[in-house]
Amino acid sequence: MPTLRQSYHNALKSLSARTGTPLPSLVLSFAVLHELTAIIPLAGIFFTSRQLGLGERVVGQFIHSDKARNEPSWLNDRVGLWFDEGERWAERVGRRYGIFGFPRGQPPVSAADDDNHPRRVSTLIAGDAANAIFAYGMVKALLPVRIGFSLYLSPSFSRCVVDPIRLRVARLFRKN
Repeated sequence: MPTLRQSYHNALKSLSARTGTPLPSLVLSFAVLHELTAIIPLAGIFFTSRQLGLGERVVGQFIHSDKARNEPSWLNDRVGLWFDEGERWAERVGRRYGIFGFPRGQPPVSAADDDNHPRRVSTLIAGDAANAIFAYGMVKALLPVRIGFSLYLSPSFSRCVVDPIRLRVARLFRKN
């Protein structure tokens, strides 16, 4: 009886043989595509929500909604968690680079928060910070789509991008 590790290894080897790409190239392709499918939608959703004013409306609606606070459900809990994470992310990035309306160089206020008391999204979120939180939450919600997209495109990305770069680098170090 093969172990779990052996069964995964065999499945990945057969995928590598079927697609005609080396296994390390497939793994690297998946990692690159997975990150690209996070960064590109994050920027696209941020700028779209900024143009349409969606961030403030959606985040504000969720914060002030009695239904979201009084009716516990998996979706409300998950969206609340994503907005909390998004708020911490927007504050950390905003304070580091001086964007989203945060002053540059100051330590995040959330760093002083006690971990024993869960934080809810603050009620004073406006402008770019709300758009960043909204974009972060949407990218989190798109995770299953992003993973499927990355898995589907990994073999062709490996053949068209990763392998040519790998061969050029190997050619540089090959002895003549």
